[in-house]
Amino acid sequence: MIPNTLDRYLLRRTLTPMAAVLISTMVAFLMERLMRSFQLLSQTTDGFKFLSELLVNLIPHYVGLTLPGGFFIGLFVVVNSLNKSSEIDAILASGMSLGRFAAPFVSLGVVLMAFSVLLFGFIQPYSRYAYHAVLHAAEKAGWNGDVRPKALLSTGPVFLTADRTDASGRRLERVFIRKIEADGREDVLTAISAEVRKDGGDRRVTLELHDGRQVSTTRDARVYVTDFSRFAFDLPLSLSAKLFRVRGDDVSELTLVELAQRGFGKAPPALPRQTLLAEFYARSSRALILPLLPLLAVPFGLSAKRAGSGSAMAAGGVLLFLFETSMILGQAMASGVGLPAALTIGLPAAVFMTACFATWIASRKRPGENPVSWMTERIAALFAAIAQALGARCAVA
Repeated sequence: MIPNTLDRYLLRRTLTPMAAVLISTMVAFLMERLMRSFQLLSQTTDGFKFLSELLVNLIPHYVGLTLPGGFFIGLFVVVNSLNKSSEIDAILASGMSLGRFAAPFVSLGVVLMAFSVLLFGFIQPYSRYAYHAVLHAAEKAGWNGDVRPKALLSTGPVFLTADRTDASGRRLERVFIRKIEADGREDVLTAISAEVRKDGGDRRVTLELHDGRQVSTTRDARVYVTDFSRFAFDLPLSLSAKLFRVRGDDVSELTLVELAQRGFGKAPPALPRQTLLAEFYARSSRALILPLLPLLAVPFGLSAKRAGSGSAMAAGGVLLFLFETSMILGQAMASGVGLPAALTIGLPAAVFMTACFATWIASRKRPGENPVSWMTERIAALFAAIAQALGARCAVA
């Protein structure tokens, strides 16, 4: 199909709201995930480098997560807008069928499906592995001897924080240290000030505490309190991190080809076979539904003039939410209980695809009428009848 002027107009109208939804939702997800990583990143002076690497490796995951919702909302917004301005009435009155009207949206869905196969099948597995590798590096980077104000540092059995530090991170004020020994002894030290001194080989650091107090609690609950004017406290620096595990220990890090080879192969895989198949079917289903979303969004957008855009949008959102939830639940059942992945993933995917086709077929003969509009009108009529009955009862009383 060669796109004409109308096709390009519809696609241009669709891409703007779709991009807005994708960007805003993805940024919100990224901020939420990074907020959970700030505590870990604050314990190393390379925090900004790790932060930027985490951002880059999280983007493919959240693009795939938000793509179906963004595509559906973009379709719904443009169809609802054209419907309210009666542009669709003019298009259909010119002799164009509803199927031809939806053709550019389905074509866009096919393009997004190909992109999703590339994203889910090959880009995401490597980015997920890289994300876990960066987290591993951040955890092993640990403390290098510099202290940031009010940062909560943990190195081995020692917990350290300071209210204020200078620009170098070597002169501290209002220091708190807690150390728990393997035999159960606990030492708590506080000091008005401290200086950080590294040894020549950068293997240990000495905190020279000034004007403080040490409270020691033994395993048998005896407490000793000592005031000091100067106290030297040794701490180990983080050593070189061990190499991170190889890619493939987690199913999310395997490509579609690797999942198919291990899931359908004759040789016994290292991971449970149904877990591998569930991941393969779930990724394939998330990509395959994209060309079918216009069959759902176009009828819902046409019914919004009669049933209201809120109810139609909510119905579409609920269907997408149920689909994604069923994929996650199906993977958990295949992995935890060992149920066949073809059943736990294939059945909900088939139900969602059937709902798309059924909604489209019901709307072809009479555009704007579909199961959602029918249900919404019945619910609105029920509430109107209840309100009328209550009003009549109040008038009699």
